[in-house]
Amino acid sequence: MTHPAYGVVRAVTPYASVLLEDNPGTMTLDGTNTWILRSPGAGGSVVVDPGYEDEPHLTRVLEAAGPIEAILITHHHLDHVQGAPWLARKADAPIRAYDPALCLGAAPLADGERLTLAGLEIEVVHTPGHTADSVCLTVAHDSLPAVLTGDTVLGRGTTVIAPPDGDLGAYLDSLETLRRLPGVVLPGHGPDLPDLPAVAAQYLAHRTQRLDQIRAALTTLGPDASPRQVVEVVYADVDQSLWPAAEWSVRAQLDYLRRSP
Repeated sequence: MTHPAYGVVRAVTPYASVLLEDNPGTMTLDGTNTWILRSPGAGGSVVVDPGYEDEPHLTRVLEAAGPIEAILITHHHLDHVQGAPWLARKADAPIRAYDPALCLGAAPLADGERLTLAGLEIEVVHTPGHTADSVCLTVAHDSLPAVLTGDTVLGRGTTVIAPPDGDLGAYLDSLETLRRLPGVVLPGHGPDLPDLPAVAAQYLAHRTQRLDQIRAALTTLGPDASPRQVVEVVYADVDQSLWPAAEWSVRAQLDYLRRSP
């Protein structure tokens, strides 16, 4: 599926539209996806992950969303949450996130909590791993269920797990949880995808393969090899501009293997 141009609202399902922020990069792919949720005929909307404090982008979000009932945050990284206070002031809307420090005018999100907003039933699923506070949001709808995955599952590529906030063991458990959730993937970055259980299974297979590669590298490099040394072996065929991000993930993988080889 193709991404919209920056500043253009694209309908993905009858109740979910995306506005792509103009902040492309190695970690953000094409940019941050700001999601606007509203059941057909509902008077208000929900905004998920407003992005950076980028006033042109946030102004377009305001125009597209109309009355905002709540701003929901998938995790604390600035490319998802920095603009939330600005948007909350302009829209007179509460901010809810798993991390209480990110909330404004409302309680933190809780695992398993069911929200009735914008004519939709939204369930909170705590999915730690990318960060400790990461959540996914499931939307049950007769037309097509969906899961907003933040950075837990991306529309392209794989997710960086960066210790100490990121934890590979928790992430693998979260992927197992997502394998049981039907619906399309509405990610924090990259294009929407049609089948979350299939994508989660691919992510698990990829992580298993990487762990096997790292185990093999350690037999040559020795058990005390540094993340950088492992990257130079396991990611030898990857563009070196991506090695710093790979080093974060390798650090998480080494921590995981050294705890439970």
